[in-house]
Amino acid sequence: MEKIGSSRRQYRLALGLSAMVVVLFFVFSGFSVKTPVRRVLRSISRRELRSSTGIKLIRRQVVMDNGLVRVTFSNPGGDVIGIKYNGIDNLLAIDNEESNRGYWDVVWNKPEEKSINIDRLQGTRFQIIKEDHKQLEISFTKTWRISMNGTTVPLNVDKRYIMLANYSGFYAYATFERLDGWPAVGMDQIRIVYKLRQDKFQFMSVSDDRQRVMPTIGDREKGEKLAYPEAVLLTNPTNSELRGEVDDKYQYSSESKDNKVHGWISSDPPVGFWIITPSSEFRTAGPIKQDLTSHAGPIALSMFTSTHYAGKDLGMEFKEGEAWKKVYGPVSIYLNSVSADKDSLTLWENAKDQMQEEVGQWPYNFPQSEDFVYADKRGSIGGQLFIRDRYMHNKLIWGGFAYVGLAAPGDVGSWQKESKGYQFWTQADKRGYFSITNVLPGNYSLYAWVPGVIGDYKYNDIITIQSGSNMTLDRIVYEPPRNGPTLWEIGIPDRSAAEFYIPDPYPTLMNELYNNHPEKFRQYGLWERYADLYPNKDLTYTVGADDYRKDWFFAQVTRSAANGTYKATTWQVIFTLENEPETGNYTLRLALASATDSELQVRFNNETAKAHFTTGLIGKDNAIARHGIHGLYWLYSIDVPSSLLFKGENKIYFTQSRSINPFQGVMYDYVRLERPPQT
Repeated sequence: MEKIGSSRRQYRLALGLSAMVVVLFFVFSGFSVKTPVRRVLRSISRRELRSSTGIKLIRRQVVMDNGLVRVTFSNPGGDVIGIKYNGIDNLLAIDNEESNRGYWDVVWNKPEEKSINIDRLQGTRFQIIKEDHKQLEISFTKTWRISMNGTTVPLNVDKRYIMLANYSGFYAYATFERLDGWPAVGMDQIRIVYKLRQDKFQFMSVSDDRQRVMPTIGDREKGEKLAYPEAVLLTNPTNSELRGEVDDKYQYSSESKDNKVHGWISSDPPVGFWIITPSSEFRTAGPIKQDLTSHAGPIALSMFTSTHYAGKDLGMEFKEGEAWKKVYGPVSIYLNSVSADKDSLTLWENAKDQMQEEVGQWPYNFPQSEDFVYADKRGSIGGQLFIRDRYMHNKLIWGGFAYVGLAAPGDVGSWQKESKGYQFWTQADKRGYFSITNVLPGNYSLYAWVPGVIGDYKYNDIITIQSGSNMTLDRIVYEPPRNGPTLWEIGIPDRSAAEFYIPDPYPTLMNELYNNHPEKFRQYGLWERYADLYPNKDLTYTVGADDYRKDWFFAQVTRSAANGTYKATTWQVIFTLENEPETGNYTLRLALASATDSELQVRFNNETAKAHFTTGLIGKDNAIARHGIHGLYWLYSIDVPSSLLFKGENKIYFTQSRSINPFQGVMYDYVRLERPPQT
């Protein structure tokens, strides 16, 4: 029988309800376990010793099997050390140590120390949570004690794995908890890692237009290291077609709203390994937070929180004594296959179908943890968003396609730096109607931003979601920042620099995937093209004559100088006032899509004067080096006294003054100069 896709419905039709099995492997010490399962796997090690009370084995392992997939875990650590599927004994990297195949980890530090620690969250206790003909759920727990202070992250962790009858894969989730009185700690990253077999998995899919044959770890190790460790020029890859290309794991990042399924395809036999994330509620920083997906290894990641494309602003910092609890997941590890005579790319199409099915079933009704909240205990909120901008429209307009979300109470825009709680986002329709469903009970602020409209909206009142509630807001109105009519503008206010000029990469430093691609900005080394395009002087942009799509470089970066040093850069915007400046203050709106160790200074008509405005040192998102096209969003409103302007030609000087390395700089989202208010 051909198998493609393994949705629960398809496999019920094909196979019926398979009996599922849990097999426990313990160090041989006379210890035995009673289990209601009487018929165990036919493929159990011959070293087992049977008795009337259970199974005795030499190795410490736990195995789950539903007849389609067999998953082996270390016990009591809870690492995934083996996945058997479709005739392949183990999909995971068999040359790796068992502890380096499928695992959770946390990057953490003590606040007073700069050192970075990685905790693999090894469990100390194993437990069967549920076992019947429909479902298995098992638990590996790690319990923190004060005697562990400084040696392991101060968290209680309950890692759970679920296997359902006739589902071709399994689910993973975990509850993280801190109790009152525990020590302060910082946590910058939480994730699940799966390292697959290099001899099998060589084709990666992140999206419809980001799929390719990938290099191996060996190819990278033989390659030429570039400006930072993640970027490697492939000089002698096993696959000669990859020679001369650049590989960098950050080239395959995705925004949370798009990162729902990604993974790998094996061609012999045709098998797919996919991570499906049906909800982003447990991720951090809203719908456009970027993070890693799959990359050379072959490695597939489930990223829950990280400081990527944000910096320490997004790290979780817990004060001494601060309690906290959060559930991460479940996510699905989904496997599919087709016969050898079929196109293996159909596995990707099937994985997308399965993703849609998983999204439709969220929140799942099968996790057994009391901390996971089912749909009937959640609430919802809806409404319609309008925009009022009296200098653009005489009446309210729809907040079409706005991103609207609930996140922890905070200031305007604070959601993009929020990492401890849950966030619930949706995109409104063209008329501004939105509905946010399946929200966990609690107190939230309601936030929004509208593509094409500057700034952030925040609803005035705290939103309280109760179990089973269905709240509808009255018409809500966002009044974006505005003092006067627009004199001129550069760019599109969409929190991204993608509309600006993206240069071609150096021919010797290309990733062929991004040739003639809408995400051309993911090519390596584009920051160095600035000096090529502007060899003698910095960018000058003339309002009314130049086109930002061609004449505004996507990032204001430093310029390489002699002896490995770098120089600050100053861009000019030239515009003309036909008449004498109007009485009062003009307003310069300056929206940045990214900033990395930067200080942007603004001067009017005098390049050597003291800066009329400075951002101060801002940003750690590193989006320039990591091909992100945006990081965190920054919005500044600058008063410009009319005394600084002239009738005729005027110049604004934008100086990015920090210049230690090539990755310092800013990406602009949007620049607008407004006239003084009109009475």
